[in-house]
Amino acid sequence: MPLLRDQPMPGLRLHRELSEVDSECQYLPHAFVLSTTAAYGTQLGAGQPTGMEVRSRRRRPRFLPLPVAAEGYLTLQSGRPPIAWREWTTATVGRGLSPRADAAYRGTAIAGLEDALRVFELHPRQCGVALYLADALAGVFVTPHPDDYRLLHPTLLQDMYGEPLFQYAHLFPPVQDFTPRLEATKVSTVDDLRAEVARARDEWSRFHDLMAGGLLQGRVVPHRVRVLGPYTLARLVPPYALDVDNHVGEAITDAEGRIAYLTTLRLSAAQTRRGHLLSTLYAHDWNLDETAAALGTDRAGVAQRLERAGFAHLLRPGS
Repeated sequence: MPLLRDQPMPGLRLHRELSEVDSECQYLPHAFVLSTTAAYGTQLGAGQPTGMEVRSRRRRPRFLPLPVAAEGYLTLQSGRPPIAWREWTTATVGRGLSPRADAAYRGTAIAGLEDALRVFELHPRQCGVALYLADALAGVFVTPHPDDYRLLHPTLLQDMYGEPLFQYAHLFPPVQDFTPRLEATKVSTVDDLRAEVARARDEWSRFHDLMAGGLLQGRVVPHRVRVLGPYTLARLVPPYALDVDNHVGEAITDAEGRIAYLTTLRLSAAQTRRGHLLSTLYAHDWNLDETAAALGTDRAGVAQRLERAGFAHLLRPGS
């Protein structure tokens, strides 16, 4: 679904940047550079890119690919225990949750996505896209300017997506076509046609709000990372509620709260359960007894959940 702006965001542009690396080299699928002074186009070298500079020689914010940020989404809610409870290992007390990698899929692994992007007709005012598969919101990508989005549209194939999108693409049968329809029997004049178009637009808007409810209904909490002149960069942290969709990502907003840049990733049910468990521990200062009461279980039940979630190494044996 295309996302349109009446006017581009002033003084803010987003682009890709590839460059030669002098010494240490790392490969990243793609990364973005934000400019608040001038517009830069996509910069491609001759042949296939072999590396990408991560260090910032010019003081312009660089955005690593979403999967890099997604690997640390659990760490945001689970710092090291503030109290050295006897149940936790020395490594847990000293370092907290070690970085871990979670499963994600590049867009090229999603059946049909490449063809969908190739035939997708870009609107002249389009600054972003809400990507659905069936009725599941896979992610949202928003840029400050239509020219930025036109250049970065193909990078959706290089980005990463959560497990739900991969499963929907391979396991689920086709669903009905979500296309607004006009009731021809209600149209006999131009005014009738206008009224029918307005009705269809209203229904489509409410349907979109319903499908994207996990992201749009105020369930993500912005954590401010950096102020960029009149703009604010924030990291989006979900509530890890078990009964709703949970999305992580980054956003840039202006002083009026308007979205200038947004990228999100929908977490899988397993990732949500891990986040819910760790955020509950964090909210209760990593105290097993208080956490168990909040989760409606006992200490042994919390230990079992940690083990099933892959966090058994945080506890001392026998805890």
